[in-house]
Amino acid sequence: MVNDAWLALLQAAQPSPHVWLETLKSYGSAEALRAETARALLALGLPAEGVSKFHSPDQALLERWGRWLAGPNRGLVTFGSPLYPSRLAEIQTAPLALWVEGPDHALLAAPQLAMVGSRNPTTSGRETAEQFAKYLSARGLTITSGLATGIDGASHRGALPEIGGTIAVLGSGLDVIFPRSHERLAAEVAARGLLVSEFAPGVEPQKFFFPQRNRIIAGLSVGTLVVEATRRSGSLITARWAGDFGREVFAIPGSIHNPLARGCHWLIRQGAKLVEEAADILVELASQLQLDLAEPPLQAAHDSSDEGGIGDDPAYRMLLKALDFSPTTIGDLGARVQLTPAELSSMLLILELEGLVEALPGGRYARLGSKKK
Repeated sequence: MVNDAWLALLQAAQPSPHVWLETLKSYGSAEALRAETARALLALGLPAEGVSKFHSPDQALLERWGRWLAGPNRGLVTFGSPLYPSRLAEIQTAPLALWVEGPDHALLAAPQLAMVGSRNPTTSGRETAEQFAKYLSARGLTITSGLATGIDGASHRGALPEIGGTIAVLGSGLDVIFPRSHERLAAEVAARGLLVSEFAPGVEPQKFFFPQRNRIIAGLSVGTLVVEATRRSGSLITARWAGDFGREVFAIPGSIHNPLARGCHWLIRQGAKLVEEAADILVELASQLQLDLAEPPLQAAHDSSDEGGIGDDPAYRMLLKALDFSPTTIGDLGARVQLTPAELSSMLLILELEGLVEALPGGRYARLGSKKK
């Protein structure tokens, strides 16, 4: 349960959350920060209006937020808490907290690829986004996007039924879905994936919120893929954030006669990786994903099998042993090893990249007899 100190902090931090974030880091918790006197907080350079709100928050607003949080599958993931994604915490403009809705809040920590693009794509662009998202999510990458029309929506739909799933980051409160035409898609994501926002319930979308939203999409992800975009597209803002954060940027080229390809061509000229098929992304991200997932959550006794590389890790050995050589669904495998789908998808992706496991149609996996060369 989120305590009142955190909710009061979120009230106080508007509209300057980053000033409060730096102070929070030095104190370690919202409770410790709230224990300070107003004079001490003012001496730290915090704004007077915010300090006043911190010690005397709007109780009606706290109650409203509390009622929203009491709903099923809802939560507030605060900076420094175990569920706060470490990759997002690395960026200087990390949000103080994330409002979330979905069955598995741990999905925030899954390896993610951002997919963005035009709100008015070509039919080919829409199909490409959906196909790429489906392929990559089936191999364990969570697809993260912004719930906008066009490429965002196609990416969410492609990833939603697969094991990697999808995360939708909103530029409004989670109870104010924008665009309204995506209310049904948002409900599907909330039921099977994760809705995320730094904006509290009840906050209406504003034009300047969307660039802020884009930094979270890029910050959560190991890389960003732009499918179709004009030279002035907001998708290039997400790509710029990704580059600033030291993450990979990918772009799919198109016809020189297609204005929606010009943004992608510009990114490629700036150093983005040209992508022709979805597998190219896994190849480029292989070493990074192995680094990020080098310490899986499962602890197990060491096994005497002779697999090399990541297969020497006892947790991966146990997973390989549980998988055996028969095609197995992720649901059945999870029951055998007591891991969540997010944990399993991360580990299976690494084993596939190592050539120890094969992804099969229907969300099934099979162990291979030896490493693929």
